[in-house]
Amino acid sequence: MSALDGILVVSLEQAVAAPLCTARLAEGGARVIKLERAEGDFARAYDDVVHGESAYFVWLNRGKESLCIDIKQPDDAALLERMLARADVFVQNLAPGAAARAGFGSADLRARHPRLITCDISGYGETGPAAAMKAYDFLIQCEAGLASVTGTGDAPARVGVSVADIACGMNAHASILQALIERTRTGLGRGIAVSLFDGIADWMSVPLLHFDYGGKAPSRVGLSHPSIAPYGAFGSQDGTVLVISIQNEREWRAFCAQVLLQPGLPDDPRFASNRERCRHRAEIDAVVAGVFGALPSATLITRFEAAGTAWARLNDVAGLSQHGQLRRVTVDTPTGPVDLPAPPVRWDTAQPPAAPVPGLGAHSAAIRAEFA
Repeated sequence: MSALDGILVVSLEQAVAAPLCTARLAEGGARVIKLERAEGDFARAYDDVVHGESAYFVWLNRGKESLCIDIKQPDDAALLERMLARADVFVQNLAPGAAARAGFGSADLRARHPRLITCDISGYGETGPAAAMKAYDFLIQCEAGLASVTGTGDAPARVGVSVADIACGMNAHASILQALIERTRTGLGRGIAVSLFDGIADWMSVPLLHFDYGGKAPSRVGLSHPSIAPYGAFGSQDGTVLVISIQNEREWRAFCAQVLLQPGLPDDPRFASNRERCRHRAEIDAVVAGVFGALPSATLITRFEAAGTAWARLNDVAGLSQHGQLRRVTVDTPTGPVDLPAPPVRWDTAQPPAAPVPGLGAHSAAIRAEFA
């Protein structure tokens, strides 16, 4: 029996943030009914690389039931009301105020159904000067300052995956689980509001504190770190790019002695502490690059392991695809099986089976009959 068996989640969702949240709930055993327009969640059309299916949709919607519905139509609005009377959780990420205008505002729903947990997902929140702004992942990365600390000194950059959506979905998932636990004590649901902006603002706490209390935000340093040195990517003699991360003085001394073979280097005043190394980053990076460039990667890796140095290869997606640590599951979709990364949580018992991805409206008839 899964932890969320018996929990009914109704989700008026599209794109990434809300579907990520409800996908995690489905993995936990909840029944998730995904409400879609006649044309479907627009993420279905983001791309067609997976047997004609969207990579985004396949990733985020396994284990759900799909119901095509138009809540502006009285009959469908009445159907949704009947579903919510039996639901435990209602998730929606329409434009701010849209659900309320359709008669499904979270406060009104909880007044009608006191045990219901509602989760409103938005770009900037329901109130404030930016509440009405359109909010997609890239825009939030820019508006919340994330792009300003990502990239190189030459230009800012977008993080290569949808981190604002992902952060928001994870926050929504965690808060819903918290509300479900609370309901076991109080018997009452809760209203939850989660935004993309708030999630990234929280993740930006360290740069923000540097600015607010230190007077200067960290600069963009590419694959380096604004507050730690040596830290970054260095090429070996055979062209393999290796990345290292030195976290403390013990690691630094071992790295100098066993990797660089320069045990006296930490005694140089320029490199005697992390602060000094950051001030003289160009000099220490030159020393590391000189040693790495003269040695094959296999020799460097052997030295890393002996010294206890934290290291990795600078892999591309092809490298991830072949990585020995990558776990996969096979998921059925309407157009054929797909291998996906396994769910990130490992349980001490058997992993739950991978549930299929629904076709558009695949469960409409059965759900309409059930909630007639």
